[in-house]
Amino acid sequence: MPGKHISDEQRRDFMDHLANGNSVEVAASKSGLSRASGYNIVKEVKSGGKKPRARTRPDPLEGIFDSQAAPILKAVPNIRTVALWREITRLNPQLDSSVKRTFQRRVRQWRAEHGVDKEVIFRQGKEAGRMGISDFTKAASLGVTIDREALEHRLYHFRLPWSGFTYVCVVTGGESWSAFSEGLQNALGQLGGVPRECRTDSLSAAFRNLHKSEIEDVTRSYRGLCSHYGMRATRNNKGVAHENGAIESAHGHLKSEIKDALELRGSRDFGDMDSYRDFIAEAVGKINVRHSARIDTERLVLRPLPKRRVADYSRSSVRVTSLSGFTLKGVFYTVPSRLIGHLVEARSYDDRVERVYTGGRCLLVLPRRRRGKDEKSAYVINYHHVIHSLRRKPMALAGLVYRGEVFPRQEYRRCFEAALEVLPQREAWRLTVRLLGLAHDYSCEAQLAEAIGVSLDSGKLPDIKRLRERFAPKLQPLPHPEVRKGSLGSYGTLLNTQEES
Repeated sequence: MPGKHISDEQRRDFMDHLANGNSVEVAASKSGLSRASGYNIVKEVKSGGKKPRARTRPDPLEGIFDSQAAPILKAVPNIRTVALWREITRLNPQLDSSVKRTFQRRVRQWRAEHGVDKEVIFRQGKEAGRMGISDFTKAASLGVTIDREALEHRLYHFRLPWSGFTYVCVVTGGESWSAFSEGLQNALGQLGGVPRECRTDSLSAAFRNLHKSEIEDVTRSYRGLCSHYGMRATRNNKGVAHENGAIESAHGHLKSEIKDALELRGSRDFGDMDSYRDFIAEAVGKINVRHSARIDTERLVLRPLPKRRVADYSRSSVRVTSLSGFTLKGVFYTVPSRLIGHLVEARSYDDRVERVYTGGRCLLVLPRRRRGKDEKSAYVINYHHVIHSLRRKPMALAGLVYRGEVFPRQEYRRCFEAALEVLPQREAWRLTVRLLGLAHDYSCEAQLAEAIGVSLDSGKLPDIKRLRERFAPKLQPLPHPEVRKGSLGSYGTLLNTQEES
């Protein structure tokens, strides 16, 4: 139509209609062109091509871009186009916002002709058995909860770029050396072989808040770990994520797979950490099944595993105090009171602390906890360790520093708070301790918590006598077998039968 620029698409449509036998007038009408434009196109074709379109208005950047914008682009090559536009409009207030798009095209064209060289990424070939690559990735976007509480965690991700073999484990304590060491060795154990090279990022997160001597120790440990498995230890340059592209891009695909599995599951809440870890293992297993053929092929060229693992924990010798526990890295852990006064060895992993008694025998395992930045103290309390003393001294609950950690489930805490509102303090403490003792004696912590919740929801405190009758083990009567005496003659018959045979 008159007054509008003719697009390339309209020009092609016009020529198609013209080739189909339509007149110039009809072809122009069908293409949205005027009759005159149609004849002009035909004239251009006959003359050998499209003539350059003459400028219909003066250049709004004439005398501005070359004298003002170009010098700034030379002096500050990385300046953003929007910032440059603001500066030019400040110097030239008469410029209208409609010129902005023209200015952006002019900057892009100038940079293509005179701009600085950009970094080139060299695509690397993949070779079977050459490289295993590791990294941590934050998992907050998954929205996972444990017993309705948000889980702050990361995922350790190991991958073979050639075959796509994937191993993932849940990390609750940040990007620590123990988490990396345990995750890598578990991945190699599941893979059943060792690649020639182990690639990681700069491990800067593992070094965070460490003393210089500790950083050197972690560096030696990393080299020693790779040497033990016969791998060459390599790292990408700090801050250059694309050097780890074989796993950085895989992080997004992995999280998408997990999100899809969570949607199909219908819930992002898990009863405990073991259930969530099993879920992750199942989701990753499905990924490996899709690449099973290539994984089996790559396994043929992997090096064999060594006979033993490298220690992936830190040791600490601690004394069990009269509080029936000890403090490790700012966190107080309870242990059975029979260990009071003993010196025990605590082995700290990423997600657990194993206490080892004299002779190397593992006595128990408890979840590991880290003290937060704003926390003055942190506790890992197992009421089974202190309930026998708490029964004799229930009033100790009044000022107990870790009282909030004694309750194994929210229902016990709710019951304690409800009892304080309607009962004298001493009776509320006694009721709480009796409920904990009942859960300990009859191993019915979860079932008892459910019963307590039902009572509280109905506006009543739980009846300890009825609960005891309900959860107490039912005594089965002892059997009374009937014994009959045999005659002495039967023994003779038995002997005769054996001699004949």
